Amino acid sequence: MALGAASIDGQRFRRVLGNYPTGVTVVTAIGDDGNPAGMAVGSFTSVSLDPPLVAFLPTKSSTSFPKIRTASSFCVNVLAADQEPLSRGFAARGGDKFAGVSWSRTPSGAPRLDGAAAWIDCEFESVQEAGDHYLVIGRVRHLDSDGERLPLVFFQGGYGRFSPASLVAVPEPDFISHLRLADLSRTELERVAAEVGTECLAIAAVDDQLVVLASAGTPSRGAEYTRVGQRMPFVPPIGAPFVAWADDDAVRAWLTRAGRPFTDAERERHLALLTRVRARGWSISLGGGETGSGTQGELLDAIDSYDEGEADGRERVQRLGVELAHRFEPEHELEPDAEYDVRLASVPVFGPDGAVVLTLTLWGLPHPCTGADVRRFLDIALAAAHTIGKSLDDRSG
Repeated sequence: MALGAASIDGQRFRRVLGNYPTGVTVVTAIGDDGNPAGMAVGSFTSVSLDPPLVAFLPTKSSTSFPKIRTASSFCVNVLAADQEPLSRGFAARGGDKFAGVSWSRTPSGAPRLDGAAAWIDCEFESVQEAGDHYLVIGRVRHLDSDGERLPLVFFQGGYGRFSPASLVAVPEPDFISHLRLADLSRTELERVAAEVGTECLAIAAVDDQLVVLASAGTPSRGAEYTRVGQRMPFVPPIGAPFVAWADDDAVRAWLTRAGRPFTDAERERHLALLTRVRARGWSISLGGGETGSGTQGELLDAIDSYDEGEADGRERVQRLGVELAHRFEPEHELEPDAEYDVRLASVPVFGPDGAVVLTLTLWGLPHPCTGADVRRFLDIALAAAHTIGKSLDDRSG
């Protein structure tokens, strides 16, 4: 026995380890009696990449694990932030835990709970004793995630959600150098989100894509959605602030990404669009009635499809972008008392060489908002962009 092990009080052990936040999962299976069984688990962890193994540790006193153990496979359901009642239901002893619960089957046949942030379909690899628990290792056969839902978190004996002031993308090789910009922008990003009361994104141009590097504030499509790490095609009219101050070669490259040759009229329309962005110092996209809103909804869906790697995602974004060019950078100035449906508003962050290195994008502004409101929101973002740009200048000096 290790020195001092016998003196550790159980309650103290739990209290101290409770400072380590964990995700909340529900392990489900179809028992040998043909009925679904499930239990809430806070001890789920990944074990190995090759082969793909995961593990969880049920207590030996569990009344649910013996039913799960009779199955040939099990599913680990990573609960989303709004599924606390589901966790409490599966943590309770006795009763029909699946009563009123919507679920479907994984490829192995185990129950997959609807609305979960992620699910991992496993076969039993091994079950070993570990003190007053079992160590269950599963070999992963199938898995997937919602991609838009934040997880439920258990911390110091209570439930919560992953809701930091800001999120920053996981470093990826092709834009890791851009993440320094996200770190430098974080304070201003959070300030803009707090003052405007909406989501503020830091977006960078990486080759022929735009990448959401960081976000702050409440996501605009529901509290569980985050766009951090999302990629979208850098095609006209999307990303106008990155080329409005660029040289002719950059503008030509942007125009050629439309997917087809522009007519003279279309080319002039997009060049005029860039001129307006440059003259105003900011960029906005407007909705416009049910038809326009529906088409713009299609554009958002196409961007999501592209981000998920669907083959026709880029072509759809190109086509819808050209169709919706008239919704970007309106010709007429915003009237202070008029109401507008603003889908997004962006301001440029200039680097030491005068090039746009980042945009701060407001997503999910109040609907509708007046022209005066929009200008006030843009002024807040512009002040933040200026502060970030100045910090870049100071660091390069």
